[in-house]
Amino acid sequence: MKHAFLIALDQGTTSSRAIVFTPQGRLSASAAFEFTQHYPKPGWVEHLPQDLVDTTVQSLQEAVKKAGIKPIDIAAIGITNQRETTLIWDRKTGEPIYNAIVWQCRRTAPIIERIKQDGLTSLIQDRTGLLPDAYFSASQIRWMLQETGMQSRAENGDLCFGTVDSFLAWHLVKGHPHVTDATNASRTMLFNLRTQDWDEELLRLFNIPRAMLPRIVNTAEQIGQLDDSILGAPVPVAALAGDQHAALFGQGCFQTGDVKNTYGTGCFMLMNTGETPVANDKGLLSTMAWRIKNRPVFALEGSVFVGGAAVQWLRDELGIITSAAESEKLALTVEDTNGVYFVPAFTGLGAPHWDMYARGTLVGISRGAKAAHLARGAGSHRLSVRRAAHPDEQLPGPHAGRPAGRWRGNRQ
Repeated sequence: MKHAFLIALDQGTTSSRAIVFTPQGRLSASAAFEFTQHYPKPGWVEHLPQDLVDTTVQSLQEAVKKAGIKPIDIAAIGITNQRETTLIWDRKTGEPIYNAIVWQCRRTAPIIERIKQDGLTSLIQDRTGLLPDAYFSASQIRWMLQETGMQSRAENGDLCFGTVDSFLAWHLVKGHPHVTDATNASRTMLFNLRTQDWDEELLRLFNIPRAMLPRIVNTAEQIGQLDDSILGAPVPVAALAGDQHAALFGQGCFQTGDVKNTYGTGCFMLMNTGETPVANDKGLLSTMAWRIKNRPVFALEGSVFVGGAAVQWLRDELGIITSAAESEKLALTVEDTNGVYFVPAFTGLGAPHWDMYARGTLVGISRGAKAAHLARGAGSHRLSVRRAAHPDEQLPGPHAGRPAGRWRGNRQ
């Protein structure tokens, strides 16, 4: 069984997970660890960078232990990650200059407003396929450099920027490669879909030095060997992909018009649009699907920022449930919402509205409203059967273990 198993590392918004697959593609073992979310101000979301590394390593070590395999049995490891989340660290020491600014964070909305007021929306959409929003990494980099006063260090090449894939690659792989793949690059608002490279005009627009940006690699490409200290021996690290792009590929959406919808912290629909970026004026984004052997494939994306995160809110902030799976039971104890409407726009609204200033709304509360109506109003009875907020919880009901939605759209 030498060099036969594959391992996926999924560093997500609320937890990190490792899954070991057999040579036949079946799940052998998995492990997952949650980590703390930090909300220093209303609309701000941060992660401790070390939490991302530690929980990823812990999940990898635990999954390998559960599977009963050795490093020599592993053919390769692939990394998939929460997208857009921004980290900047010292090139020599690996020490972050600030906490990770999470994709849900709205602190850079004023920077984006100035971009819009300057009439640059069309330029950004034409180059990157994205609409200007605090969701993406560019404004987060700009904010971080301003607030830390480290612009000159970035210009001198002393600092590295990366999304989570890049940060993990630097910390887990021998030689500290500073790389990102094309899917993650396409979520920064700095990547030109047509040239498949960082866009010089957008770098000047956001005053981001090219010296701090990672090298862009293919989605499937060996970037190096896992550091020996993690599993006791080197293992090839041979794939990087943003989580939604990995899901599109993993659901087998290889043909133009194939669509997947996944339900996690947020809910994301992606459609394979083939080898040409497709413009859209309905609030969908044009983005990378993947790039393999230097051949780019593109997608259209619709983003809902809060999905399973609403279940976590019911659990962690309101305390009306003790587990994600419990949300379905609670919701089904009532026949309807009793007029309660819940819009979980905790971090703004994505497609098609792209409103950075929207916030969660709870209306229609009467004297007869109770916790079950709130759970049902949140739609959590649907969300929880797709994916529990805690990665190790067993999903309830007849849909337990069911994969994300996949169907074929109109072929282009």
